[in-house]
Amino acid sequence: MKRGKKYKAVVEKVERTRHYEPTEAAALMKEVSTSKFDGTVEASVKIGYKSLQNVRGIVRLPHGTGKEVRVLVFAKEDKQAEAKAAGADFVGGTEMVEKILKEGWTDFDACVATPDLMKDVGKLGAILGRKGLMPKPKAGTVTTDVGTAVKNLKSGQMEYRPDKTGVIHVRIGRVSFTPDKIEENMRAVFAAITRDRPSDAKGEYVRSFYVSPTMGPAARVNIRAMAT
Repeated sequence: MKRGKKYKAVVEKVERTRHYEPTEAAALMKEVSTSKFDGTVEASVKIGYKSLQNVRGIVRLPHGTGKEVRVLVFAKEDKQAEAKAAGADFVGGTEMVEKILKEGWTDFDACVATPDLMKDVGKLGAILGRKGLMPKPKAGTVTTDVGTAVKNLKSGQMEYRPDKTGVIHVRIGRVSFTPDKIEENMRAVFAAITRDRPSDAKGEYVRSFYVSPTMGPAARVNIRAMAT
């Protein structure tokens, strides 16, 4: 792949063999971003565990992702006002289920549902499931406390899971974030992943932790420093 002069210039700022301290890696993001727009900062975490389907969990970023999260709430009338007050973008009951079934509408980023509507929401498994939007009890998105669920999603709660190669990709902010906010979000991701470590996982569970902007090279982070 051919790289431009700007990219080649910033690549020289990152030492490939170095394991950066979290503070250093966070500060590098703005320096090595080559995009003219406010790019995303992503963490890529390599997991060492045989049963990848069991590696998943929830992370709450203290400073959010920098992206506006559009939340849909499936609830009956008695809970709809609570959802709207918490900032939900779309609220409805079975009529919202029908809208998605008939129109294939998925113009939202996350879903919350009350338990009494899950029988109806379950019909959307084929549509919402493939987009990772299906409400789940373990994720806190199937609940009677819809207000808290909406606020958590709006403020940076995300589900994580590895891809087929065992790497977890998580958005942790924007290039415009201050380094301390990026670092705190990095540490939140690391803490969540290690907290959810399967009980039978042996040896080195987190093999590597990289951070990178949308357009720019990645920096490897010192895992031991993340654990302190």
